[in-house]
Amino acid sequence: MNKTKFIALLLCNLILFAKCEKNTQNSLTVYPSNITFAAEGGTDTLNIETDANSWKIFSSSAGWLNISSNYGKTKKATVILSVTTQTSIPRYDTLKVSAGDAEPVYVYVSQLASDISYTISANNSNINFSSENDSSLITISTDAPKWTITSDANWISFSQDTGLKGSTNVYVRTDWNNQTSVRSAIINISADKAASFQINVTQEAAIYPSYNINPIAPDPTGMNSTAKEIATKIKVGWNLGNSLEAIGGETSWGNPKTSQEIINMVKESGFNAIRIPCSFNQYMADSKTAELNSDWLARVKEVIQYCINNDMYVILNIHWDGGWLENNCTLNQKKETNAKQKAFWEQIATYLRDFDEHLLFASANEPNVNDATQMSVLASYHQTFINAIRSTGGKNKYRVLVIQGPSTDIEKTNNLMNTLPNDPTPDKLMVEIHYYTPWNFCGLTEDASWGKMFYYWGKDYHSTTDPERNATWGEEETVDNMFKLMKTKFVDKGIPVVLGEFSATRRSSLTGDALSLHLASRAYFSKYVTKQAKANGLIPFYWDNGATVNGCAIFNRNNLTVFEPETLQAIMQGAE
Repeated sequence: MNKTKFIALLLCNLILFAKCEKNTQNSLTVYPSNITFAAEGGTDTLNIETDANSWKIFSSSAGWLNISSNYGKTKKATVILSVTTQTSIPRYDTLKVSAGDAEPVYVYVSQLASDISYTISANNSNINFSSENDSSLITISTDAPKWTITSDANWISFSQDTGLKGSTNVYVRTDWNNQTSVRSAIINISADKAASFQINVTQEAAIYPSYNINPIAPDPTGMNSTAKEIATKIKVGWNLGNSLEAIGGETSWGNPKTSQEIINMVKESGFNAIRIPCSFNQYMADSKTAELNSDWLARVKEVIQYCINNDMYVILNIHWDGGWLENNCTLNQKKETNAKQKAFWEQIATYLRDFDEHLLFASANEPNVNDATQMSVLASYHQTFINAIRSTGGKNKYRVLVIQGPSTDIEKTNNLMNTLPNDPTPDKLMVEIHYYTPWNFCGLTEDASWGKMFYYWGKDYHSTTDPERNATWGEEETVDNMFKLMKTKFVDKGIPVVLGEFSATRRSSLTGDALSLHLASRAYFSKYVTKQAKANGLIPFYWDNGATVNGCAIFNRNNLTVFEPETLQAIMQGAE
């Protein structure tokens, strides 16, 4: 073959090869070719294989079909298809998948119809509660005519169970978690012809175990009086101060062990009610579980019985007690303090459950509160107190309970205590305040930078020879104004107010005419406060700490005598 013929043949073969190459198409495989979604929605996969450099998916679903990727450059790809809940009519789409010059592949996608015509949702799908009685506000939104909210847990409740079209605020509330492990539940919000909305709920574990281990059925026997009725039955009260609340033991603050004879003396002197300040924190058998010593509970019960034997009313509180509650009305201590409040009162209430209405329980003593935030924390402590006592059943279901204003200060109480805790038993709450105004006269034991001690109080009891010790503020008009605040805020609304403490320190260093005028002034103070308390519907309890030197003792508890007859007589005259 000559050179010319060889070249011609080679060119012919190249042309034929090029034509063969041009006629070879890209391959494209897509599966499955038919996808059907349920009405409730869901996801599925679409698999693509091709030898082309890229592939594309075209859809006309107008947004109801979500495609994880419409374009790719890989030879193999898996695309996720997803749809939301369907409404009243079926939906269809035909996907066109192309790659290079391969013949397009068509995939048919459909979604079944359902009877869902409305939507329903809430602003939170997960709620975590503390172990105590807690609440959370959710907003339910729906275009359905009516909705319903339910839970699979009996420890969850709602401010309302049903509602109407639009947006509705609902409080989700939890009972105290008495378990030492976290618990969970599901809340379901539903409506006809709407897909339901679920909220996952968890609640933290309890710090201490529950001591309400044997609740009994409510027993109204001997518990018929309302708080207002009991208030009218108390003439005047006396504090067994610096005894059962003494840190270190009942006698560690200088008073003898309380006896039946001491209580008899108090009753015979004209008092028909006793407030028993009490400590419990130092009497735990196990601080890890907050279990109280049974011997101490028995001792407290014994002293209460001394009073009941004399047909006296008794207010038992948890007093300063080292300050575990009083000094911790703060958000960061709220959880731990509520846990202890619950544990203590479940045990106290259960142990003393059989006493009739002559026994009243008081939540605290002088809780340190200065603003609305601290007041909200204190309110939670009072609510825990009420819930714990009521939960034990028996006579405690109907017992009168006393809750303290912020710092038991009248002005703070008037300004900050604008609502009372919720009590499932109506008309069984009292409010407590204390009165030591002016402190220069009532409690100051040495001159301070902000003021001097007052020895003489009252318009007719000022000294002409020792004028710098006369009260310059906080006298009769102040008493009138302060007590009127409590009358207007509570008493006039049917809520009794306990004046749980009032007194003035005896300045034992005074002698002669100065001492006589001072004692007369103190007696007048006690008479005036008692009288004005009664006039405004307040229940007065004199603070007696048992101290006869620089103290405020009426009685000498050691020899069972009246130490200060002037003050005793003044109180009884004021109570008439």
